[in-house]
Amino acid sequence: MIDKKEFLLQSIIKAYIEHCEPIGSTQLKSMYDIRYSPATIRGYFKKLGDEGFLAQEHVSSGRTPTREALKQYWTSRLDFSLANVDSKAIQHLASKIGLSVFVLKDKSDTLIELINISDKYMVLEFTSFAITVKYSDPLFRFLKDMISIDIKGILKISQQVGALEVYDAVNQHLENRDFHIYNIKEFMSLALQYDYDELIINKFLKGKILEGLEEGLYFSGLIPEGYIAICHDCRIDGKQSKMFVVGELSKDYEYFYEEISII
Repeated sequence: MIDKKEFLLQSIIKAYIEHCEPIGSTQLKSMYDIRYSPATIRGYFKKLGDEGFLAQEHVSSGRTPTREALKQYWTSRLDFSLANVDSKAIQHLASKIGLSVFVLKDKSDTLIELINISDKYMVLEFTSFAITVKYSDPLFRFLKDMISIDIKGILKISQQVGALEVYDAVNQHLENRDFHIYNIKEFMSLALQYDYDELIINKFLKGKILEGLEEGLYFSGLIPEGYIAICHDCRIDGKQSKMFVVGELSKDYEYFYEEISII
């Protein structure tokens, strides 16, 4: 059971997220039918303000949660056990709430066969696609040992050994994979406001930013102060995917996840 102070902090954060305006003690009491008196609520508001969890612009104004309070709130509230997600719901909710959502559908291809075409070309046949490169006997023998290795392994090894034609062909395929951005306008506004350089912008726009990301919350590094980024491994429209949600800390992420999830 949470104590009064924690209960009131969670209540005011919830109210602020729903209404996007400072919340007063009387307003909070009526919104959630809280049994404490406005004076008691104000007393706890002061304590929470002294601890750095609530801010007040003017003596007579309501309170707003600080960035630290919102970070702790989402850290304790967000669940990463997403199963199936609807892409149409993502598209609708991203625009409605004001989020940018980056979705990269997994390409778990492996090299299954290597075909020599008259000692001129060789075909690298993967699970769901094929690429063609110029034939060379050393490269053909080398790639024969790569059968059954996944596409990311092929990409890494070909770069390490200098098989640049193979690397470029595989990399080009990965760049054309199933990647989508929902509400790109919101991200571009963020990038311009915080003066992202061209390299970082391109990493987001080409999906490179998702490579190597682990599930979890991100409050800095990839995004500016006052924002949150959330990475999920889930199934979108039945396909295994990585989803990266970016938005201001004050957005309603619980509502977003409730609405996009398929039961």
